[in-house]
Amino acid sequence: MPRLLALFPLSMVVFPGEKLNLHIFEPRYRQLVRDCIESGVTFGIPPFLNEGVSILGTEMKLLSVEKSYDGGELDIKTKALGVFRIRDFHRQAPGKLYAGGQVEDIRDDPQADPALRLRITDYVRRLYDALGLRKLFLDLAPDYRIYDVAHHLGFSTEQEYQLLEATSELERQEIVLEHLENVLPVILETERLKDRVRLNGHFKNLTPPNF
Repeated sequence: MPRLLALFPLSMVVFPGEKLNLHIFEPRYRQLVRDCIESGVTFGIPPFLNEGVSILGTEMKLLSVEKSYDGGELDIKTKALGVFRIRDFHRQAPGKLYAGGQVEDIRDDPQADPALRLRITDYVRRLYDALGLRKLFLDLAPDYRIYDVAHHLGFSTEQEYQLLEATSELERQEIVLEHLENVLPVILETERLKDRVRLNGHFKNLTPPNF
C-alpha cells in the first residue's frame, strides 16, 4: 500500500545495504534530520537525473549524527534499506520544508545464479588486476550481492539507475555480466597499448634482418 515518505533527492544512486555519509546544511534537510531523531522516521533518496526526480529511490535510515556545527550543519551516517516507487511527488511534505511523496515498496527476488556469480567474480578480478586495484576485492564474501560491488564497476549514474530498476538479483547479474564483457576487452587492450608505448620509449638493441 502507498505510504508517505520524506524525500531527499540527490544526483546519485544509493543501493540497498549501502552506508552513506551525508553533510547536511540546508534548513529543510536539517528539519528532516530532526524529525528522524525525534520520531524515528525514515526518508528516501530518489536520484535526480536528466533534470528531474526519478520515480525510483532508496529508503534510508538515520544511524547517527557524527558532528553538529555551530551554524546548524550536520554530519550524519545513514544506511539504505530498500527500493521504492514514487506514486505522487510533493515539493513539500505536509507541514514540512522538505519534499515528500506517496511511495510503494518494490519487491525484490534475492535469488542469485551461483554460476553467474563465479563468472562475474572472475571478470571483476581480471578487471582490477588490469587496473592494479585487485586488493580492493580480496574481501568479497562468497555470497556477495551485485549491490555490494555496483559502485566499483565503472557504471555511469544512468547505468546504476538501471540496476535499481531491476527487481531480481539474477537480472542485476545479467546486467553486470554484459557490462563487464564489454568493458574488460577495452581495458585489457588499453593496458597492452600502454605497455607498447612504454616499451617504445626505451633504447633497444635490435638486429636488422638479413636480405
